[in-house]
Amino acid sequence: MTTTQLELEMHAQRERIPTMYGQVDFSVVPERFTQVLADASTLPPRLTKLRPTLLDDSERVALMRTYTMLGDAVADAYVALLPEYGGKRLITMLQDACDKGLEQVPNAPPELVAFIAAMERMPAWLDRTLIEEGARQQRSAYAHVAPFAIRGAFFATFMNKYSALPMAITGALTSATAARRVKETATFFTTSVLPGALDRYGAGFRAAALVRFMHSMVRFNVLTRRSDWDVRTHGIPIPQVDQMPAGLISVFLLAHQVLRQGRSSFTPQERAIVELNRYRCYLLGLPEALLADTPQEIIDILLTRAATLRAGFEDATCGALVRATMAAELSDDQSPLGRLEARMERSFAKLFFVRNFVDGDRRAAARVGIELSALDYLWAGATMVWIISHMQAYSLADRIPIVRDFADERLVQKLRKLLVRYGHAEYTTHGEHYRPAQPSFARPSPLISKADARRTHSPA
Repeated sequence: MTTTQLELEMHAQRERIPTMYGQVDFSVVPERFTQVLADASTLPPRLTKLRPTLLDDSERVALMRTYTMLGDAVADAYVALLPEYGGKRLITMLQDACDKGLEQVPNAPPELVAFIAAMERMPAWLDRTLIEEGARQQRSAYAHVAPFAIRGAFFATFMNKYSALPMAITGALTSATAARRVKETATFFTTSVLPGALDRYGAGFRAAALVRFMHSMVRFNVLTRRSDWDVRTHGIPIPQVDQMPAGLISVFLLAHQVLRQGRSSFTPQERAIVELNRYRCYLLGLPEALLADTPQEIIDILLTRAATLRAGFEDATCGALVRATMAAELSDDQSPLGRLEARMERSFAKLFFVRNFVDGDRRAAARVGIELSALDYLWAGATMVWIISHMQAYSLADRIPIVRDFADERLVQKLRKLLVRYGHAEYTTHGEHYRPAQPSFARPSPLISKADARRTHSPA
């Protein structure tokens, strides 16, 4: 699709889904988007020298600008039926369509048919054998790394006032809600690497549909029930470009590793991991234009997103989300082992935050509410030893044909136990509980300095 066609798609949202987008002026370039070199962006400081080159690619920059104002066409159209059907019925019909097929949903509305059809449509590049192999390779990481890294990874969403605001509005400023969101995210990604999870009737397919439904519900509630959401400042709630970091961060890191080794392409094993991530993002609604498949293209598109997202930190939104997430209790396991793992996870999350979001500055982290002690360093170090030892053991087992299948079965068992620990994921949002959007961004934050605010960034 050309840039012109994409812009037409963007403007068409107003006519196709007037309930949600009827009042939105799509000619606006929101404040959050910038292609001016003098403006600070979320590009990490060590990579700012690349920004002129990134911004010189007018086609990729236009892609970022347009997708900043694009929602999810099929999921949004389905959620726009909310006044007619009610939220509970919409969820039930969607679940039945995923679990049983559209033919088992009496009088399924055309919007639901289009939603499911879009997810069923196979992209030309899809190779299910690669998807399953990629999932198999990722099971160890999700069993051993994800339980300790998921809280820290969540911080990436919170360090920018423009992309963080929808999360704050939906109530994630409380530790209970923050815990639920972290667990739901962990549940989705963990489910997606189980055998057959991304097949048409797999649990991952169903979870992806519900995640898309939840995101569209946020867009619907923010755009139709609130008068304090400023499109000229923030654009569309949860736009397509804000789906990229969470869905593609692992392949971004993999692509960086490939280029650092002087290679320009992925190995067959790496390609399987990349394809798993690309297809998972595809099911989540990311357009194929954002799903690059070569190491350099993956790096370029994610860095362009960072280079065009205006930097900004507001303590009432960003800081509050960080503190709520840090305070959240992610485990109900009160056994000695459960308490030990919880202690390790929390220290690991603190260190992850300091190293990735404030350039190692403990004082800046403390001003946001993240206190990293010497004891935390010890616990985080012990966590790394635990993770590496388990990962290496399973990597060795994967190279031994006799034990490979046994080891994989053991990983599947571990992942299922983790899913029980994460609990049932509802993937819902309730507009009546949303908080006011945001006080003025003009006031400086009392907890983080202007210099700190300029350098807060996500790894991508």
